[in-house]
Amino acid sequence: MKILVTGGAGYIGAHVVHAAQAAGHECVVVDNLSTGIKERIEAEIVELDIAAPDAGEKLTKLLSSQKFDSVIHLAARKQVGESVEIPERYFLDNIGGMANLLLAMRETNHDSLVFSSSAATYGMPDAKQVKEDDPTSPINPYGQTKLIGEWMVKNAANWGLRGVNLRYFNVAGTGKAGMGDNAALNLIPIAIGQLRRGEVPKVFGADYQTPDGSCIRDYVHVSDLAQAHIAAVDYLERSDRPFDTFNVGTGQGASVFEVLNALRAASGQDFEVEVTKRRAGDPPRLVANVDRIAQTLGFKTKHSLADIVDSAWNL
Repeated sequence: MKILVTGGAGYIGAHVVHAAQAAGHECVVVDNLSTGIKERIEAEIVELDIAAPDAGEKLTKLLSSQKFDSVIHLAARKQVGESVEIPERYFLDNIGGMANLLLAMRETNHDSLVFSSSAATYGMPDAKQVKEDDPTSPINPYGQTKLIGEWMVKNAANWGLRGVNLRYFNVAGTGKAGMGDNAALNLIPIAIGQLRRGEVPKVFGADYQTPDGSCIRDYVHVSDLAQAHIAAVDYLERSDRPFDTFNVGTGQGASVFEVLNALRAASGQDFEVEVTKRRAGDPPRLVANVDRIAQTLGFKTKHSLADIVDSAWNL
Protein backbone atom coordinates (compact mmCIF):
# COMPACT_ATOMS: atom_id res chain seq x y z
CA MET A 1 0.00 0.00 0.00
CA LYS A 2 0.94 3.64 -0.43
CA ILE A 3 0.54 5.66 2.76
CA LEU A 4 0.67 9.40 3.42
CA VAL A 5 2.09 10.11 6.89
CA THR A 6 1.69 13.59 8.34
CA GLY A 7 4.29 14.37 10.98
CA GLY A 8 6.33 11.47 9.67
CA ALA A 9 9.72 12.98 10.54
CA GLY A 10 8.84 13.33 14.21
CA TYR A 11 9.65 10.95 17.05
CA ILE A 12 6.57 8.74 16.72
CA GLY A 13 6.05 9.46 13.04
CA ALA A 14 9.52 8.29 12.02
CA HIS A 15 8.95 5.00 13.83
CA VAL A 16 5.63 4.64 12.00
CA VAL A 17 7.34 5.24 8.65
CA HIS A 18 10.01 2.64 9.41
CA ALA A 19 7.36 0.12 10.49
CA ALA A 20 5.29 0.74 7.36
CA GLN A 21 8.30 0.35 5.08
CA ALA A 22 9.35 -2.83 6.88
CA ALA A 23 5.85 -4.18 6.15
CA GLY A 24 6.35 -3.46 2.44
CA HIS A 25 4.40 -0.20 2.22
CA GLU A 26 5.50 2.95 0.40
CA CYS A 27 5.39 6.17 2.43
CA VAL A 28 5.20 9.84 1.53
CA VAL A 29 5.73 12.19 4.48
CA VAL A 30 4.23 15.63 5.09
CA ASP A 31 6.07 17.50 7.84
CA ASN A 32 6.88 21.14 8.57
CA LEU A 33 10.18 20.00 10.16
CA SER A 34 9.68 22.32 13.14
CA THR A 35 10.43 19.39 15.45
CA GLY A 36 10.80 16.60 12.89
CA ILE A 37 14.21 15.53 11.65
CA LYS A 38 14.35 14.50 7.99
CA GLU A 39 17.47 12.36 8.53
CA ARG A 40 15.40 9.95 10.62
CA ILE A 41 13.69 8.56 7.53
CA GLU A 42 14.30 7.58 3.92
CA ALA A 43 11.11 8.66 2.18
CA GLU A 44 9.77 11.47 0.04
CA ILE A 45 9.21 14.49 2.29
CA VAL A 46 6.82 17.29 1.43
CA GLU A 47 7.69 20.21 3.70
CA LEU A 48 4.36 21.72 4.66
CA ASP A 49 2.62 23.17 7.71
CA ILE A 50 -0.80 21.58 7.38
CA ALA A 51 -2.40 24.29 9.54
CA ALA A 52 -1.16 27.16 7.37
CA PRO A 53 -3.73 29.29 5.50
CA ASP A 54 -2.79 27.81 2.12
CA ALA A 55 -2.32 24.25 3.39
CA GLY A 56 -5.73 23.03 2.26
CA GLU A 57 -4.98 23.90 -1.35
CA LYS A 58 -1.51 22.33 -1.16
CA LEU A 59 -2.80 19.14 0.46
CA THR A 60 -5.51 18.86 -2.18
CA LYS A 61 -2.89 19.25 -4.91
CA LEU A 62 -0.71 16.56 -3.30
CA LEU A 63 -3.60 14.14 -2.89
CA SER A 64 -4.73 14.82 -6.44
CA SER A 65 -1.29 14.08 -7.86
CA GLN A 66 -0.88 10.73 -6.09
CA LYS A 67 -3.35 8.07 -4.98
CA PHE A 68 -2.87 6.88 -1.42
CA ASP A 69 -4.43 3.77 0.08
CA SER A 70 -4.48 5.34 3.53
CA VAL A 71 -3.44 8.41 5.51
CA ILE A 72 -1.86 8.34 8.98
CA HIS A 73 -2.23 11.68 10.72
CA LEU A 74 0.29 12.48 13.47
CA ALA A 75 1.21 16.12 12.78
CA ALA A 76 0.24 18.17 15.83
CA ARG A 77 1.47 20.16 18.76
CA LYS A 78 1.70 17.90 21.81
CA GLN A 79 3.08 19.72 24.86
CA VAL A 80 0.44 19.79 27.59
CA GLY A 81 2.02 22.66 29.52
CA GLU A 82 2.42 24.79 26.43
CA SER A 83 -1.19 24.10 25.50
CA VAL A 84 -2.30 25.65 28.80
CA GLU A 85 -0.13 28.71 28.19
CA ILE A 86 -1.07 29.20 24.51
CA PRO A 87 -4.37 27.36 23.94
CA GLU A 88 -5.19 29.35 20.82
CA ARG A 89 -2.13 27.99 19.05
CA TYR A 90 -3.17 24.43 19.86
CA PHE A 91 -6.72 24.88 18.62
CA LEU A 92 -5.46 26.60 15.46
CA ASP A 93 -2.80 24.04 14.64
CA ASN A 94 -4.29 20.76 15.84
CA ILE A 95 -7.89 21.34 14.80
CA GLY A 96 -7.11 23.55 11.82
CA GLY A 97 -4.62 21.01 10.51
CA MET A 98 -7.15 18.21 10.86
CA ALA A 99 -9.80 20.28 9.06
CA ASN A 100 -7.45 21.02 6.16
CA LEU A 101 -6.52 17.36 5.85
CA LEU A 102 -10.10 16.08 5.96
CA LEU A 103 -11.28 18.64 3.40
CA ALA A 104 -8.44 17.65 1.06
CA MET A 105 -9.22 13.96 1.53
CA ARG A 106 -12.89 14.58 0.84
CA GLU A 107 -12.13 16.61 -2.27
CA THR A 108 -9.84 13.90 -3.68
CA ASN A 109 -11.81 10.79 -2.65
CA HIS A 110 -9.35 9.47 -0.08
CA ASP A 111 -11.39 7.57 2.47
CA SER A 112 -9.01 5.80 4.90
CA LEU A 113 -7.54 7.64 7.91
CA VAL A 114 -5.70 6.61 11.08
CA PHE A 115 -5.64 9.44 13.61
CA SER A 116 -2.97 9.49 16.31
CA SER A 117 -4.99 10.59 19.34
CA SER A 118 -4.12 10.42 23.02
CA ALA A 119 -5.14 9.09 26.43
CA ALA A 120 -5.26 12.77 27.40
CA THR A 121 -8.84 12.64 26.10
CA TYR A 122 -9.84 10.78 29.30
CA GLY A 123 -8.76 13.51 31.71
CA MET A 124 -8.86 12.23 35.31
CA PRO A 125 -10.49 8.78 35.08
CA ASP A 126 -11.38 6.83 38.20
CA ALA A 127 -10.80 3.30 36.94
CA LYS A 128 -8.17 0.60 37.34
CA GLN A 129 -8.10 0.29 33.54
CA VAL A 130 -9.66 2.82 31.19
CA LYS A 131 -11.92 1.50 28.43
CA GLU A 132 -12.63 3.24 25.14
CA ASP A 133 -16.28 3.75 26.06
CA ASP A 134 -15.47 5.37 29.41
CA PRO A 135 -16.28 9.10 29.73
CA THR A 136 -13.91 11.56 28.06
CA SER A 137 -13.25 14.78 29.93
CA PRO A 138 -9.87 16.25 28.98
CA ILE A 139 -8.43 18.74 31.46
CA ASN A 140 -6.09 20.69 29.17
CA PRO A 141 -6.28 22.22 25.67
CA TYR A 142 -4.01 19.54 24.21
CA GLY A 143 -6.40 16.78 25.28
CA GLN A 144 -9.37 18.85 24.14
CA THR A 145 -7.92 19.23 20.65
CA LYS A 146 -7.36 15.49 20.44
CA LEU A 147 -10.95 14.78 21.45
CA ILE A 148 -12.28 17.30 18.93
CA GLY A 149 -10.07 15.63 16.31
CA GLU A 150 -11.74 12.32 17.12
CA TRP A 151 -15.17 13.92 16.68
CA MET A 152 -14.08 15.27 13.31
CA VAL A 153 -13.01 11.80 12.17
CA LYS A 154 -16.31 10.34 13.34
CA ASN A 155 -18.36 13.05 11.62
CA ALA A 156 -16.45 12.56 8.38
CA ALA A 157 -18.03 9.11 8.14
CA ASN A 158 -21.04 11.04 6.81
CA TRP A 159 -19.20 11.57 3.51
CA GLY A 160 -17.66 8.11 3.42
CA LEU A 161 -14.48 8.30 5.50
CA ARG A 162 -13.42 5.14 7.29
CA GLY A 163 -11.43 6.21 10.32
CA VAL A 164 -9.59 4.82 13.34
CA ASN A 165 -8.61 6.85 16.41
CA LEU A 166 -5.64 5.47 18.35
CA ARG A 167 -5.53 6.71 21.95
CA TYR A 168 -1.98 6.00 23.00
CA PHE A 169 -0.77 6.15 26.57
CA ASN A 170 2.76 7.07 27.75
CA VAL A 171 4.95 6.41 24.75
CA ALA A 172 8.69 6.09 25.32
CA GLY A 173 11.76 4.17 24.21
CA THR A 174 13.61 4.11 20.91
CA GLY A 175 13.56 1.69 17.99
CA LYS A 176 17.04 2.47 16.73
CA ALA A 177 19.91 4.89 17.28
CA GLY A 178 19.19 8.49 16.34
CA MET A 179 15.41 8.18 16.69
CA GLY A 180 14.97 9.07 20.35
CA ASP A 181 12.46 11.51 21.81
CA ASN A 182 14.09 14.94 21.83
CA ALA A 183 11.04 16.64 23.30
CA ALA A 184 11.24 14.92 26.73
CA LEU A 185 7.52 15.08 27.50
CA ASN A 186 7.15 12.22 29.96
CA LEU A 187 8.96 10.72 32.92
CA ILE A 188 11.46 8.48 31.13
CA PRO A 189 13.15 11.00 28.79
CA ILE A 190 12.86 13.71 31.46
CA ALA A 191 14.63 11.57 34.09
CA ILE A 192 17.29 10.48 31.59
CA GLY A 193 17.96 14.11 30.71
CA GLN A 194 18.26 15.03 34.38
CA LEU A 195 20.76 12.25 35.03
CA ARG A 196 22.90 13.17 32.05
CA ARG A 197 22.99 16.79 33.23
CA GLY A 198 24.05 15.67 36.71
CA GLU A 199 20.68 16.59 38.22
CA VAL A 200 18.54 14.63 40.66
CA PRO A 201 15.34 13.17 39.13
CA LYS A 202 12.17 14.51 40.72
CA VAL A 203 9.11 12.61 41.89
CA PHE A 204 5.99 14.76 41.93
CA GLY A 205 4.02 13.42 44.86
CA ALA A 206 4.55 10.25 46.90
CA ASP A 207 1.28 10.40 48.84
CA TYR A 208 -1.17 9.01 46.27
CA GLN A 209 -3.43 6.07 47.10
CA THR A 210 -1.20 3.68 45.17
CA PRO A 211 1.02 0.82 46.44
CA ASP A 212 4.18 2.96 46.71
CA GLY A 213 2.53 6.39 46.83
CA SER A 214 3.61 7.56 43.36
CA CYS A 215 1.57 7.93 40.17
CA ILE A 216 1.00 4.90 37.96
CA ARG A 217 1.11 5.09 34.17
CA ASP A 218 0.92 2.68 31.23
CA TYR A 219 4.20 2.93 29.29
CA VAL A 220 4.19 1.71 25.70
CA HIS A 221 7.28 1.28 23.54
CA VAL A 222 7.30 3.59 20.53
CA SER A 223 7.99 0.63 18.23
CA ASP A 224 4.87 -1.11 19.53
CA LEU A 225 2.87 2.07 19.00
CA ALA A 226 4.17 2.26 15.43
CA GLN A 227 3.02 -1.31 14.80
CA ALA A 228 -0.43 -0.39 16.13
CA HIS A 229 -0.72 2.26 13.41
CA ILE A 230 0.13 -0.31 10.74
CA ALA A 231 -2.37 -2.77 12.23
CA ALA A 232 -5.01 -0.01 12.05
CA VAL A 233 -4.24 0.66 8.37
CA ASP A 234 -4.56 -3.05 7.63
CA TYR A 235 -7.84 -3.17 9.57
CA LEU A 236 -9.31 -0.30 7.54
CA GLU A 237 -8.35 -2.13 4.35
CA ARG A 238 -10.48 -5.15 5.28
CA SER A 239 -13.22 -3.62 7.47
CA ASP A 240 -16.46 -1.99 6.41
CA ARG A 241 -16.95 -0.22 9.74
CA PRO A 242 -16.91 3.58 9.32
CA PHE A 243 -15.31 4.43 12.66
CA ASP A 244 -13.47 2.83 15.59
CA THR A 245 -11.43 3.94 18.59
CA PHE A 246 -8.71 1.86 20.23
CA ASN A 247 -6.50 2.28 23.27
CA VAL A 248 -2.81 1.58 22.66
CA GLY A 249 -1.00 0.52 25.80
CA THR A 250 0.18 -2.59 27.59
CA GLY A 251 -2.64 -2.89 30.10
CA GLN A 252 0.01 -2.84 32.83
CA GLY A 253 0.80 0.07 35.10
CA ALA A 254 4.20 1.12 36.40
CA SER A 255 4.73 3.61 39.20
CA VAL A 256 7.20 6.47 39.10
CA PHE A 257 9.44 4.64 41.56
CA GLU A 258 9.29 1.44 39.48
CA VAL A 259 10.31 3.38 36.36
CA LEU A 260 13.21 4.98 38.21
CA ASN A 261 14.33 1.56 39.46
CA ALA A 262 14.32 0.36 35.83
CA LEU A 263 16.43 3.39 34.96
CA ARG A 264 18.89 2.52 37.74
CA ALA A 265 19.27 -0.93 36.19
CA ALA A 266 19.67 0.43 32.64
CA SER A 267 22.14 3.16 33.58
CA GLY A 268 24.08 1.28 36.22
CA GLN A 269 23.70 4.30 38.49
CA ASP A 270 22.34 4.13 42.03
CA PHE A 271 21.03 7.70 42.02
CA GLU A 272 18.95 9.51 44.60
CA VAL A 273 15.58 11.13 43.84
CA GLU A 274 13.90 14.28 45.12
CA VAL A 275 10.28 13.94 46.20
CA THR A 276 8.33 17.16 45.73
CA LYS A 277 4.66 18.13 45.96
CA ARG A 278 2.06 16.86 43.54
CA ARG A 279 1.49 18.54 40.20
CA ALA A 280 -2.00 19.82 39.51
CA GLY A 281 -3.95 17.59 37.14
CA ASP A 282 -1.95 14.39 37.65
CA PRO A 283 -4.34 11.43 38.04
CA PRO A 284 -3.09 8.78 40.47
CA ARG A 285 -3.49 6.04 37.87
CA LEU A 286 -3.89 5.98 34.08
CA VAL A 287 -3.72 2.51 32.56
CA ALA A 288 -5.28 1.24 29.34
CA ASN A 289 -7.73 -1.57 28.95
CA VAL A 290 -6.46 -3.18 25.75
CA ASP A 291 -9.09 -5.87 25.19
CA ARG A 292 -10.68 -4.11 22.20
CA ILE A 293 -7.49 -3.65 20.18
CA ALA A 294 -6.38 -7.21 20.95
CA GLN A 295 -9.71 -8.72 19.92
CA THR A 296 -10.39 -6.52 16.87
CA LEU A 297 -6.93 -5.85 15.43
CA GLY A 298 -5.12 -8.84 16.91
CA PHE A 299 -2.59 -6.36 18.29
CA LYS A 300 -0.51 -6.87 21.41
CA THR A 301 2.59 -5.04 22.59
CA LYS A 302 5.90 -6.92 22.69
CA HIS A 303 8.17 -4.75 24.81
CA SER A 304 8.49 -4.66 28.60
CA LEU A 305 9.16 -1.65 30.80
CA ALA A 306 12.81 -2.75 31.00
CA ASP A 307 12.98 -2.82 27.18
CA ILE A 308 11.55 0.69 27.00
CA VAL A 309 13.96 2.17 29.54
CA ASP A 310 16.98 0.26 28.20
CA SER A 311 16.38 1.50 24.66
CA ALA A 312 15.78 5.07 25.82
CA TRP A 313 19.03 5.07 27.79
CA ASN A 314 21.26 3.20 25.35
CA LEU A 315 20.11 4.33 21.87
